[in-house]
Amino acid sequence: MRIVLMAVMAVLLLACLRAPVRGDQWAPPPYQLNRADEDYRYLRSPARGADFWDPIKYLPLDASGSRYLSLGGEARERFEYFGNPNWGKDPQDSGYLLQRNFLHADLHPAEHLRLFGQLQSSLESGRAVGARPTDRDELDLHQAFVDLRLEPDPAASFTLRAGRQELAYGSQRIISLREGPNVRQSFDGLRGMLRLGEWKLDGIATRPVQTKPHLFDDGTDNHRALWGIYSVLPVPPLEKGNLDLYYLGFYNRQARYEQGSAREVRHSLGTRLWRVEPPLDYNFEAIYQWGRFGAGDIRAWTVASDTGYRWENLPLRPRIALKADIASGDRDRNNPDLQTFNPLFPKGAYFSEDALVGPANFINLDPTLLLQLSGHLLLTADWDFFWRESAGDGVYNNAVVLVRPDSGSSSRYIGSQGQLQLEWNPERHISLVGIYAHFFAGPFLKESGPAKDVDYLTTWVSYRF
Repeated sequence: MRIVLMAVMAVLLLACLRAPVRGDQWAPPPYQLNRADEDYRYLRSPARGADFWDPIKYLPLDASGSRYLSLGGEARERFEYFGNPNWGKDPQDSGYLLQRNFLHADLHPAEHLRLFGQLQSSLESGRAVGARPTDRDELDLHQAFVDLRLEPDPAASFTLRAGRQELAYGSQRIISLREGPNVRQSFDGLRGMLRLGEWKLDGIATRPVQTKPHLFDDGTDNHRALWGIYSVLPVPPLEKGNLDLYYLGFYNRQARYEQGSAREVRHSLGTRLWRVEPPLDYNFEAIYQWGRFGAGDIRAWTVASDTGYRWENLPLRPRIALKADIASGDRDRNNPDLQTFNPLFPKGAYFSEDALVGPANFINLDPTLLLQLSGHLLLTADWDFFWRESAGDGVYNNAVVLVRPDSGSSSRYIGSQGQLQLEWNPERHISLVGIYAHFFAGPFLKESGPAKDVDYLTTWVSYRF
C-alpha cells in the first residue's frame, strides 16, 4: 500500500509539472468543498474551455446548452501516524493509510430541474485497533438529490432540494460535511434555499446518514434528527461584514455524556459576525442551547472567535491571528440537569487534524502565524492551549464521545499542542499537505492517566477533476 501511495503521488506531481500554462488573464473558478456547489455553465463560451477535463465538465444536451451533464470526481491518499495514541491508552502502531474516492454526475435535464448523484469509497489499512467509524465505507451513495428551482428574476430564487445531501454552514463549527476524516457526513431530508440579492435563508428538515463499512449499506439514522433555519445577510455599517442568524433543533434517542445516557432534545440559537477580506478578518460566534436530557434540563453555551490581520505588501504576506474559544461543561454528574455543550455535527478537524480534543467542555487559546512562501506554498504555525471549562466534566472528542472522564481531578489544564502545516497547491487540481504536531500532556491528563505526550504526523495528496 505504501508503494501504491508513493506511485500515485509521483504520477500526480508529474502531471502537475506538465500542466499547460494559460496565456490569458481569465482563470476557472476553484473546486468547491461540496462538489454540488459548482456551476459549469461558463463553459458555454468556447474561449473559456482550456482545462484537460473541460470536455466532461459541460456536456450540452440541446442546441441552446441550457440542458447539460457534468461529471467529476476526486481522490485522496493519506498517511497518518500517532505516537502514544490517545495519550498512551491505545495500542501503538507504525502508522496507517487512508484512501478516499468520489465520483459524481450533475444532470440538468430541464430549466428548473436538477439531479445530482455522488458515490464515495473510503478505505483504511494498518491501524492497530482497527478502523474508526469515520475511516471505512467501502462503497456507498454519498449524495443523491433532486432540485426544483424557481427564479422569478435574476436577484431572487428559491430551490427545494430533496434527498441525500451534504450540509455545511458558517465556519462549520456546528454543521459540517466533515472533510478531515476519511468518511464525510451527509444527511437525508429536505432543504429549502431562498436567495434575495445578498440575503440567504435556508430551512432544513433532515436525519444524518449512518456510516456503515460495507457495500451500499449506509441508511438513514432514525435515532437522530436535525432541523432548523439558517440565514446570512450583509451588515452595511461594517465594511464587507456579514451576519449569520440561526436556529437548529437536534434529537438523539440515546445521547451519552459523562453524566450517563438518555434521550436528548436540544435547541440551539446562534449568531455569527464575520469578514474574510484582508487585511482585517474576523469570525465571532455565540450559541446558546436549551432542551431536555432524560429527566433534566439542558442549559449550555459557547463563544468562539478568530481574529487575524494580513500584511499584503510585506514579504511572505504574513498573517497573525488569535483564536479564543470556550464551551460549557457539566457541573455535577449526579444532578440530572446537563450543561455540556453539544457541537452537533462539527468539522472533523476542529482544532487540529489529530482531533484529540473536541469542542465540548473546553477553553482554548490558539495564536497562529501564516506565511505564503510562494504563490502556491503556505506554511502555518500555531500553538493551542486547552483547559476544561468545568472541573465536573471530562474531555470529549469531535464526535462528543467521552475520551477522558474527570476521575475526580480538580485540575482544568489539559495541555498544549504545537503544530506546523505545509500546504502546496501547485495548480487547481492538486493539493499536497503535510502536518506535524506534538501534544504536551498537562496536569488533568496526568492525574486521570495515562498521560504520555502525543506525536502526530499526517500527509496527503488529493486530486480533483
